[in-house]
Amino acid sequence: MLTLTFLGVGSAFAKRNHQSNVLLEVWSQPPGEALAPQETLLIDFGTTGPRALYMLKSLSTYAYLDVEGQTNYRAIDRVFVTHLHADHIGGLEELALLCHYKYADVDTGKPYRPELISSAEILKNLWTHSLEGGMGAQVGRTAKLEDYFQPASVPVDGQTVAFTMGRRYEFRIFPTDHIQIQTRYDWPSCGLTVTDVHTGRSIMYSGDTRFDPDGLKSFMQEAHIIFHDCQLAKTPVKVHARIDELRSLNESIRKKIFLYHYEDVWDLPTFQCIDEEFAGLAMPHHRYVLFDDG
Repeated sequence: MLTLTFLGVGSAFAKRNHQSNVLLEVWSQPPGEALAPQETLLIDFGTTGPRALYMLKSLSTYAYLDVEGQTNYRAIDRVFVTHLHADHIGGLEELALLCHYKYADVDTGKPYRPELISSAEILKNLWTHSLEGGMGAQVGRTAKLEDYFQPASVPVDGQTVAFTMGRRYEFRIFPTDHIQIQTRYDWPSCGLTVTDVHTGRSIMYSGDTRFDPDGLKSFMQEAHIIFHDCQLAKTPVKVHARIDELRSLNESIRKKIFLYHYEDVWDLPTFQCIDEEFAGLAMPHHRYVLFDDG
């Protein structure tokens, strides 16, 4: 079984629903029957990620994330980074430093280093542009990304299997048209698909992207569940798919889409029809079953 829980579903500046980061869990038995999953993966870990994960551990079937009242970061096996905005990477420094010092192996003193997955370009820029300033110095030495994580660069072509979970779930990474400097896809950002090799069914997670029906068409058609970022408010700058654009998709596609990365206006009357038009608004701290064992 593979499950997905949103730590938050909000936009970069949301205050009510935390930022859009995700916890994936592989289970040998359903949650509640098993005390902890076999494997875990975070999709992004932004500025509000540490607080959201801390809150999640208080729920009964997430108790494995609790250790003496604190967040058990050793329970996080991997982190996948879609792009370098703070709402997607702003919590990595806390995760890395606590894993390095607080959760180091008691016997050997070796730090706990979760795997860190993304494109080679994103991983390089993550360190030099974002993390090195706060993490590059240790007592008596300078540090590098490998001191905190096990970096794993993967292809971003939408076709190649980038990595797997549970020897059953295949992840493929595709580029997204989030910010155009001059042309499509020229600023590195990505989304992903997950395929259950036992059934052939797949899900799509858009990451941050402008409305890109041509680029994402095949992934949306093949997926049985789609999680797509959505901007509800109208602004002059387009860096996310807008609700009116997503409404233009064929009904067969829309009914598979759970919208996430939305602003704090989702409960205004004008948006109360979303559940009729789409699969619905993604909800924080709700465990979605992506693939069961049936």
